[in-house]
Formats: sequence, structure tokens, C-alpha cells
Amino acid sequence: MKFFHAADIHLDSPLRGLDRYEGAPADRLRGATRRALEALVEACIAEAVDFLLIAGDLYDGDWTDYNTGLFFVRQMARLREAGIRVYIVRGNHDAKSKILRLPEGVHELSTSRAETVPLDDIGVAVHGRGYARAETTEDLALTYPAPRSDSFNIGLLHTAAEGREGHAPYAPCRVETLVQKGYDYWALGHVHAREVLHEKPWIVFPGNLQGRHARETGPKGASLVTVEDGRVKSVEHRVLDVARWAVCQVDASAARSPDDVLELCRAALSNEVEAADGRVVCARIVLTGASRAHAALVRDVGHWRGEIRGLANDLGEAWIEKVELRTRTPADLDALAQNDNPIGGLLKTLRFLRDDDDALDKLGKELTDIVGKLPQEFFQGDAAAKITDLSVLRRIVDELPDYLLPQLSGEGDEA
Repeated sequence: MKFFHAADIHLDSPLRGLDRYEGAPADRLRGATRRALEALVEACIAEAVDFLLIAGDLYDGDWTDYNTGLFFVRQMARLREAGIRVYIVRGNHDAKSKILRLPEGVHELSTSRAETVPLDDIGVAVHGRGYARAETTEDLALTYPAPRSDSFNIGLLHTAAEGREGHAPYAPCRVETLVQKGYDYWALGHVHAREVLHEKPWIVFPGNLQGRHARETGPKGASLVTVEDGRVKSVEHRVLDVARWAVCQVDASAARSPDDVLELCRAALSNEVEAADGRVVCARIVLTGASRAHAALVRDVGHWRGEIRGLANDLGEAWIEKVELRTRTPADLDALAQNDNPIGGLLKTLRFLRDDDDALDKLGKELTDIVGKLPQEFFQGDAAAKITDLSVLRRIVDELPDYLLPQLSGEGDEA
């Protein structure tokens, strides 16, 4: 017996930041979640699995377009024609979504109580309960029934388990609770990174089917589970995504010029394109390190960001989502701060502000007064609120020397 375990499809969820830059493959990426679902359906058919489990967040909230539901129904009809059954529980993003009449062979488990669906012909019992509301904070696992002695028992659950960074603590439960339930396999959803919480029994987050932004990096897909003689023989991660997100950490310490930095970025991006095996790569470039190229980069940040974005055009199957400049000046700031000159005075003042909460708080209040007198058109988005936030101010004060020194000292100028 074989089955696929998928979760967090977020059908028709937008991939973030696609329309901001010329050359971004927006049209190709906009349908990525649909094409990933198609890949899942094709994998189910190719593997001739007995059934498919979807552990919540099939959708991404209430639809804005009925075509979202119609597309899903069409894909499920393909599975029905192949004799593959489908079992679904609602997650927090599904709680408010519309549900069209599902095709024969697709079963949505109850949201009011834990339900057991027997598959008597293959000796399987699927236990599950969906979310009746998005903010579900009770331990749903406690309500699941005892295992059936004559079946391979599966728990289908959308949960944060014992808590995961970046995920709301919905339907929390302890791993020990799941183990003690006596099921043979727990098919979990909600956490977007693949993770095996336990073996014997297997407790698995397959991760989401398709990464949607730069915090969802690496290969994405679903788990193919093979069962023999009533026991799990294997749990394989099958990669099904059609676009791959990556964060390229580029250490520019050895770079002597921005051109050197470009070559480092090209190499890092090329590695990601090769690893993606034909998928389009959406990359965030993060430049780090104390570098002699820092001054030139800082003086014309927009130009060099554009040059780095241009690398993607040369590689074809890549797009730069964002470029973060975190390089530093190689100058000895401690020594410069001791100088009795304007640069030394500036560094002393910035360090004083950084280390004195009262002084920084006073600066924040003064900035609040100034910001309040400026027209809102002067700011982009929530920049006005951010500039008066103490944590943001502290970061700005800490980073300013690396940005100001090249401008004030002529650092990096050619003789």
C-alpha cells in the first residue's frame, strides 16, 4: 500500500514581490501553486497510490475567484478517474473558504468532532478533524478516537505541535500525546518546513508544496509513504515545486571592487540555478563581510543592486527578489573614534547614542515631533512610523558608520 501526504498547498496564494521589478517572471510564477498541485496529482497517478492525504490549508483563505475551487475540483476528478481517494481536513486558512461540491472519492473530515473514515478494502482507518474557525487554540489531538485494532491507523491533523517559529500556535499538541494515541502514522500540516518529529510511529510535517517567498527556501513537495505488512516501510520526500526560493549569503570580504562582488554573486546564483534542476530560481542576495568594495557599493547602492539583478538575465532561469547590502568598512572604527577630528566626533556621538537608552529615547521623541510636521507624501509606506521606533533607531545608529565613512573620508577612492 502507498499513499501521498501533502499539506499547505495554499492554492492560488500569490508569490510575494513579483511585480516590483522589470524582468521578474511574474506570469510564470503566478500560477506556481496550481502547477505544483498538478505535479502532486501526476505523482499520485504515476506511483499508483491508494489515496492522498491533505493535512489542511488547501486554500489561502476565502477565494476571490471561483476558478480557484473549480481548478481544485478538476484535479481531484483526475484522481477519481485513476481510482485514487482523497482525504482532507481544513486548516486555519481553510476555515472561511468556500467549498464547492467535491467529486466522488474526495472526503472532507468533520470540523465539529473527530471523525474516522474506514477504508476497509485496504485495512486503513483515517482519523481527523478540521478547523471550524481559523483561531483554533484547543488541542484537537485529545479528541481523536482510539485506534482500530484491525487497521493501519492514520491521524490527519493541522497543528503547530509544540510550537514552531513563524507559525501561529494553532491546535497545539505534544508529540508525546500523538505517540501515545497508538496510531501508525501522523499526517500533520501547518508548518511549512519539512520535519520528521518522530519515528515509530512516524509523525511528519511534509512542508508546503510550493515556496511562496524568501522565508520558504529549498526543495518543496510531499511525502510518499509505503506500508508493508501493516508497518511503514519508507517515508520519502518527493520534490514537486515548480519554482525555488533561495537566500544566497555572499561573503564579500575578499572582494577588492564591486566587479569582484558581481562575480561572487554570479557564482552563488549559478549554484542555485544548477541545484534547482530546471526550475526558476527566486533568489535573495545578502552581501556580508568587511570589504574593500564596501565604499564603492555604498556610494551607488542603486546602481550596484541593478547590476546584481542583471545577473539573473544572463542566467535565464533566475530572478533576484531582493539585494541586501550588509557589508562593512574594513577601517578600524575603534581607532578612528579616538581621533580629534569631525569623523572621530561623529563616531563618538553615534556610540554614545547606541549605548545610552535614555539618549536614544530622547532622539526618538525629537524625531517624532519632526516627522509629525512633515507631509506624509515625504514618506513611503510606514517609513514614518519605523524611523521613530527605538529598535529601528538603534539599528540605524549601529549601521551608520559603515555608510557614512566612505562618503566623508573618501575611502575607496582611486588615487
